[in-house]
Amino acid sequence: MFLQILKIVGGVATVATGVVSLFWPLRVPGFTGLEPTGGRGITEIRTILGALFVALGAVVLFYRTPEAYMILGVTYLGMALVRGISIVVDRSAVSSNIISFIVELVFGILLVF
Repeated sequence: MFLQILKIVGGVATVATGVVSLFWPLRVPGFTGLEPTGGRGITEIRTILGALFVALGAVVLFYRTPEAYMILGVTYLGMALVRGISIVVDRSAVSSNIISFIVELVFGILLVF
């Protein structure tokens, strides 16, 4: 039961991240380091960080099946893997990047199991 609640929290947090990115894309630089340049950059934040995260989180919350949790979990694990490699290769071990890595790894593990 507790694990199920944590999985729902993962879905809600994913949707919340997406909602902020979708409706307030100019606030995203504060927690991502991304600087949108012009309309094209704002559109990318709205679609990739906004719509994609809302859709992934909403599917989990709507279906609540092991398969839905698995898809979101694998997505987070993929993000953590690439972020972890990038932190080393790009020498970007700043606190916000480390926090994002830890959150992605934890959500990924929780949602897969």
